[in-house]
Amino acid sequence: MLNIGIPKETANRETRVAMTPTIAKQLINKGFAISVETNAGSLSNFSDKDYEDVGATISNRDAVFKAQIVAKINPPNKDEINLMEKGSVLISLLFAQSNTEMLKLLAKQEISAFSLDAIPRTSLAQSMDVLSSQANLAGYKAVILGGAEMGKIFPMLMTSAGTIKPSTVVIFGAGVAGLQAIATAKRLGANVWVSDIRPETKEQVQSLGGKFIEVEGDSSIKTEGGYVKGVSDEFLKKQQEAVTEKVINADLVITTALIPGKKAPLLIPDEMLAKMKPGSVIVDMAVSQGGNCTSSEFNKVIEKNGVKIIGEGNLPGTLPINASELLAKNIQNFIQHLTDENKFKWDTDDEITAGSLIIKEGDVFQASLKELIQPELIKA
Repeated sequence: MLNIGIPKETANRETRVAMTPTIAKQLINKGFAISVETNAGSLSNFSDKDYEDVGATISNRDAVFKAQIVAKINPPNKDEINLMEKGSVLISLLFAQSNTEMLKLLAKQEISAFSLDAIPRTSLAQSMDVLSSQANLAGYKAVILGGAEMGKIFPMLMTSAGTIKPSTVVIFGAGVAGLQAIATAKRLGANVWVSDIRPETKEQVQSLGGKFIEVEGDSSIKTEGGYVKGVSDEFLKKQQEAVTEKVINADLVITTALIPGKKAPLLIPDEMLAKMKPGSVIVDMAVSQGGNCTSSEFNKVIEKNGVKIIGEGNLPGTLPINASELLAKNIQNFIQHLTDENKFKWDTDDEITAGSLIIKEGDVFQASLKELIQPELIKA
């Protein structure tokens, strides 16, 4: 019987938990044992009793990290890695390209590690796609947070005192988060303009009622797995010029642009910010990777030139109940995909396994990481 340990997350401002009582029950019914750290779900409104009622065991931190499988949300710190047993399996967001020192520690401990953020974004893997499920919630909450700071309503309102015009919302990026932001803003009655460097997103934007800001593309745009992997500075300049007119008249601007493994692209420089009208709001959803807005600050709401800039670094964490529910379901589907009759299959010919397996029993599996981690130095 495989034992799954669920620790309490310790990252700053983290409210989510990797396993809910409902999902714990389903896994227990499939033959897994679940150990949950005391108060692991408290910030998501899941009590220890909720877990005990479905057959999970409430344990201390040391015991949870001794489990055969440790499932958590954020990358582990040094102390957590040291608690884990040789030969155990870690399932977590790892962001491997930017966390090589952590990977060295995992390899030294001879731990196998799967990275949730490296699961291929394919149709087959949709039910395991943690990034998409969390981005969906983040896109929704970005509109709600922006609306709360705007000082005006989203929809047109006709009253005996006159007509209130609808708010204008500009969204950079039509990925999962951006599309949900479009849908949310439209439901609330706003006029929505959308900019994305991928021309194929135009149809999706229009299907949700958004208006697409077209910019002539160039050969520098490279996409892979739904992400933009590279784009020239010249194209970004063209994009800024095209959207400036919309941005300076916007009531709310939401930026969602990310490039995996790299600093977020700059979309709102100070020159553009200076042209925005007082009372408008920016929600920078890329703030944890440097930000799309020059002036955004991580986990802060600041005001510059009369414009409020929201830099919430963990938007899904502001919706901990729903975020934990979706995370837990994604993790359940992933664990069941990796195992058969309570044993790991280690099927490296499977694209989901091959894409997400970072370290196998201390050996670096991903070719792109071997040179960065230098395994020959780890075991010296």
